[in-house]
Amino acid sequence: MGLQKSQQTDAYSLILDAIDLGVYRPGDRLVESELAERFGVSRTPIREALQRLETQSLLARDGRSLIVASLDHNQMAELYVVRRELEGLAARLAAQHATPEEVRILREMVEADNALINDPVALARANRRFHKQIHLASHNRYLVQQLDLVHRTMALMATTSLAAQGRGEIAQAEHDTIVRTIENKDAEGAGAALREHISVAFMTRLKQDAARREEET
Repeated sequence: MGLQKSQQTDAYSLILDAIDLGVYRPGDRLVESELAERFGVSRTPIREALQRLETQSLLARDGRSLIVASLDHNQMAELYVVRRELEGLAARLAAQHATPEEVRILREMVEADNALINDPVALARANRRFHKQIHLASHNRYLVQQLDLVHRTMALMATTSLAAQGRGEIAQAEHDTIVRTIENKDAEGAGAALREHISVAFMTRLKQDAARREEET
């Protein structure tokens, strides 16, 4: 039973990571046999992982096939509203509860990530690590669980807002402000700084979508 449970978890994580990394993008069809071969996992845990992902609305039905879901404008707006408030709460709690070691790690992340400003893909991965570290520094397991769900859903967006011209540098400056408020144990300032950071990211994504629609017409 333990091995079966482990295989189910591994299959779920493998598919989720592949979506998060853009191996499978919104609209791509996921075939049970192909996934089993790719990941070296039997078809039963793959099937159960797909069912779980469908329940979480990360996959959608297209006839008899399962495809990676996509977010329409309203879904994206709703997601960013929730993300803004939860991320702000995480930063506020981190300012109150983070250990000196956790704060030092955040500072080191910002300094290291400055070297990635011109590499949107690498910066996007670093950005996820940075936000995850803030979530953990909140020391609230229920908040971390909810933010994990939000960030899994973020993977359904085909592009990163960090790909917009100049956004990487601005985002890094915002990260620096967030860490500085956490270092100063300024809970309200940290919450406000992170909420503003998410708001700017949302506006950037809206501009990206508008530009894409214009190119398609």
